[in-house]
Amino acid sequence: MHVTLRQLHVFQAVARHLSFTRAAEELHLSQPAVSMQVRQLEESVGLPLFEKTGRQISLTEAGTELNHYSQNICRELDEAAEVMESMKGVNSGHLKIAVASTINYFAPRLLAAFSKIYPGIELSLLVTNRESLVQLLKENEEDLVLMGLPPEEMELEWEPFMENPLVVIAAPDHPLAGKKNISMQELAEETFVIRETGSGTRIAIERLFDSAGLKLKSGMQMTRNEAIKQAVRAGMGVSIVSAHTIELELETGRLAILDVDGFPLIRHWHLVHRKGKRLSPAARAFRDFVMENATSI
Repeated sequence: MHVTLRQLHVFQAVARHLSFTRAAEELHLSQPAVSMQVRQLEESVGLPLFEKTGRQISLTEAGTELNHYSQNICRELDEAAEVMESMKGVNSGHLKIAVASTINYFAPRLLAAFSKIYPGIELSLLVTNRESLVQLLKENEEDLVLMGLPPEEMELEWEPFMENPLVVIAAPDHPLAGKKNISMQELAEETFVIRETGSGTRIAIERLFDSAGLKLKSGMQMTRNEAIKQAVRAGMGVSIVSAHTIELELETGRLAILDVDGFPLIRHWHLVHRKGKRLSPAARAFRDFVMENATSI
């Protein structure tokens, strides 16, 4: 195959968005120019890479396979560029970080402090849920992932870098607010506002209730911590959240932490990447920075 890097770059953009228009916008090209690059790539490969159903496009089997290899090729080239930059010192490069949505409450402070030390490193931050983080790890997309419990079924390297205390929260006027030594049995009588199935916090809560032989009474499921806090404030139930997410609400008296036996439940945040992944100089610098400074920041 006579394939150019330009063609692979354009192909990846179309595959990522499943849209020629959005790919053209990302690459600052005209749509005909994007279509031409893809058409030339298909001619070189000898197989169609996209198929159209109505107004939607999707990858063909050949397109899916080529996308896998093209990602690896571009990743190797990025790593080569990083290695070349490392020979000049860790003063430049591009670092892609993905974090769990809960970690985003303090991630900007980490990145800001890191950028002061390494101002030449360009940072990209993706904030998403656990399911998406696991998929990113499978695809080896990001340089580093900051998350709660790493998935056990994958070959990963991870290090705990900070405690993540989980606490029970309620509205300040909740009947249990201010009560001492609330038992798990008493807590189990309450209706819970919880994260979606598969989230790290949800997994921790379910394991806790299972180990105590209790049933979790779920009244509402939400995908965002901010929505959970608003629902608890409105009296829709209690919840278990990371203490890192409620600093402002505690200061302003909008939420209360319940005094439940066994809480706070101490978990940890982890810095994660695929096993055997060759970290760029920028990624190594960030890893070392987080391990040394996260708690103090």
